[in-house]
Amino acid sequence: MKKPKIAIIGLGYVGLPLAVEFAKKYQVVGFDINKQRIQELRQNNDVTLETESSELEAVNLSSFDQMGSIEQGLWITDQLSEIVSANFYVVTVPTPVDKNNRPDLTPLFKASESVGKVLKKDDIVVYESTVFPGATEEECIPILEEVSGLSFNTDFFAGYSPERINPGDKEHTVAKILKVTSGSTPEIAKYIDDIYKSVITAGTHLAPSIKVAEAAKVIENSQRDINIAFVNELSKIFRLMDIDTNDVLEAAGTKWNFLPFKPGLVGGHCIGVDPYYLAQKATELGYNPEIILAGRRLNDSMGPFVAQETVKMMIRRGIQVKDGNALVLGITFKEDCPDIRNSRVIDIIDELKTYNLNVDVYDPWASPEEVKHEYGIDILRNAKEVTKKYDCIIIAVNHKEFKELNLNDNIAENHVIFDVKSTLPKEQSHCRL
Repeated sequence: MKKPKIAIIGLGYVGLPLAVEFAKKYQVVGFDINKQRIQELRQNNDVTLETESSELEAVNLSSFDQMGSIEQGLWITDQLSEIVSANFYVVTVPTPVDKNNRPDLTPLFKASESVGKVLKKDDIVVYESTVFPGATEEECIPILEEVSGLSFNTDFFAGYSPERINPGDKEHTVAKILKVTSGSTPEIAKYIDDIYKSVITAGTHLAPSIKVAEAAKVIENSQRDINIAFVNELSKIFRLMDIDTNDVLEAAGTKWNFLPFKPGLVGGHCIGVDPYYLAQKATELGYNPEIILAGRRLNDSMGPFVAQETVKMMIRRGIQVKDGNALVLGITFKEDCPDIRNSRVIDIIDELKTYNLNVDVYDPWASPEEVKHEYGIDILRNAKEVTKKYDCIIIAVNHKEFKELNLNDNIAENHVIFDVKSTLPKEQSHCRL
């Protein structure tokens, strides 16, 4: 087959690192509908912090015209006409859930429509977005066929290679994570696998079908979700027994086959979302997924639980709750990462407000504009802005900045500190999960 010219559809946390990696060996066009994102990336600035400016600068091309004269490099664009010459399309758009936790495939459908407009004979379309098993062939391929007028597995082909990016993780980067691949025919599957294998140093695993690859992805995060739900439930039980959960897990962890999961808030675009995709498909087939949904319910309860336990401690210590001042440290879904998607910290904030507490939020990693747009709240970005005396402080995210934060100037004489992720030494907080 001819040498691939790759188009990456969606330049977010997943698409951009993949585009940069492919651009080291191939001609790559990175496409995104966000014009501001395009401008930033052309200036070698990735606000997600997944890609260093030096990495972008090393592969970024100064003009689209260069694509005809070089063997490798990355051109970033929001113009659909500039991906027409590609023959290997990779779709990396988000697949969220709606307010009722039902899968929302709208971004995937729109991306498929865009690719369908430029699809040509013998082109290949690979999906990386998390979906339920069967979505690629049952939901996306019909859109490609309808828009392009081409026939699947006759005129064009498809594959699925689930993303495994861990936002904020500088050790397990895209090239260092083993990649699952699949294709719509044996020949195409082998070709897709070879393309990924050429840039993924960790290697690849060729799945026997697209559905198997889709299922593998969706259970990876479902498994983590269920395991975290178990230790979250343990945390609730041990709190009633006045036992420190972290001490218990440390002791249990001395056994060679004990799984090292820790309690906490479960948000983000993957673990807090993917189980719903599998659950929805199971329900459509007439099966009620009890364990998966029970784990989701348990994990989704942790934000309100933290807030409620904080208020209880305030009452026990004789601290007035109504019109009291509360400080929440962190709004991103995980530590040392600017990603605020599906952050469950908002559940803590919303619950605290129901007790008429005045809530401030400080996060040095999050974008105030994004937080305002997503959650409708204002945050403090600089530690110097944290000037009040607080009746309660909840450390919701384990940012490195919080480990060295001096809270003495910001706590009332009588106060409560709830350290969700055990950021501080045990003796410096009143409670940990």
